[in-house]
Amino acid sequence: MTATDSAAPRPNLLGFSLDDMVEFFTGIGEKTFRAKQVMKWIHHEGVTDFADMTNLSKALREKLTRTAEIRAPRVAWQGESKDGTRKWVIETDGGSLVETVLIPADGGRRTLCVSSQVGCSLDCSFCSTGKQGFARNLTSDEIIGQVWIASHTGAAYDDGRRPVTNVVMMGMGEPLMNYQPVVTAMKLMLDDNAYGLSKRRVTLSTSGVVPMIDKLGDELDVSLAISLHAPTDELRNTLVPINRKYNIEKLLDSCRRYLEKCGDARMITVEYTLISGVNDQREHADQLAELLRTIPCKINLIPFNPFPGSGYEKPSRNQSMRFQGWLYEHGYHAPIRQTRGDDIDAACGQLVGRVKDRTRRQERYIQTLQLDAD
Repeated sequence: MTATDSAAPRPNLLGFSLDDMVEFFTGIGEKTFRAKQVMKWIHHEGVTDFADMTNLSKALREKLTRTAEIRAPRVAWQGESKDGTRKWVIETDGGSLVETVLIPADGGRRTLCVSSQVGCSLDCSFCSTGKQGFARNLTSDEIIGQVWIASHTGAAYDDGRRPVTNVVMMGMGEPLMNYQPVVTAMKLMLDDNAYGLSKRRVTLSTSGVVPMIDKLGDELDVSLAISLHAPTDELRNTLVPINRKYNIEKLLDSCRRYLEKCGDARMITVEYTLISGVNDQREHADQLAELLRTIPCKINLIPFNPFPGSGYEKPSRNQSMRFQGWLYEHGYHAPIRQTRGDDIDAACGQLVGRVKDRTRRQERYIQTLQLDAD
């Protein structure tokens, strides 16, 4: 090996899909079946040292050590809520921090909320992540690394059940603004050589990047959730600014096309954050019911989780239940999402991390807070 070769960065196999892994092994003159062997070591067993892969020859293990690496993201902090929710703060290359959260539920369900960007490239007015600005997209190994960490570190439960049963791409960032790394990571989530999750147990949540919804439908048929939060364009333009580019009609049309491509009895999940006095009145419920009547969907109601300077308030429990009741009158089952992990800032909309913001959005937000304080 030359000095130039030794200085070249080694590929991180943690984020390689099966196709990527096959291409890698072919490129180093090895049999393609080695791809599945190594994937199982990484994702089934949590092994990151090639020397420990005992069904590979010594020569191959030494070769892999020279030519590649398996490097999981570094955990800067981890904590557990009183309700059992676990949060990891992960340091990315460059020093920014992102967060991932594991939420337990009855019946052994354990849902991992995965981040896709450092910060968020969008700026939804009710989301604290967006106020942190945006630094960069996560790589496929940084995305799937969150699943690896939850499966193979301190969260690995000792009751014999799978540490992660469901994954939702609902953490920091807009997944469809980081399309290829997200798709690569989701393919690993679905692959039996990695995490083997059902396509119904992997959900991508988007604020409405319409062209990418169409592209996703051509590649994968995971479950789709849309962050709607308003029943009219006028209101949604304020809450979810990307609506000014892709309005509600365009978004719902793309959802219909996505369901057609799935080809089975699938539903869209509609996420609706309830904000006191903003979108939680009877007229909003009636408008929402009418808007969605031709879309096979289920509605998740999410009471707003307050953060400093948002200007919004959480609705009362009674008001949330009234809104739920109005939707029920229209024939919708709309569960109210239970707030989980708020004592460790792990609740929906509270993930902030630490972002080396290159948009100056964080700076402007802090200036606004200071002006309000004065």
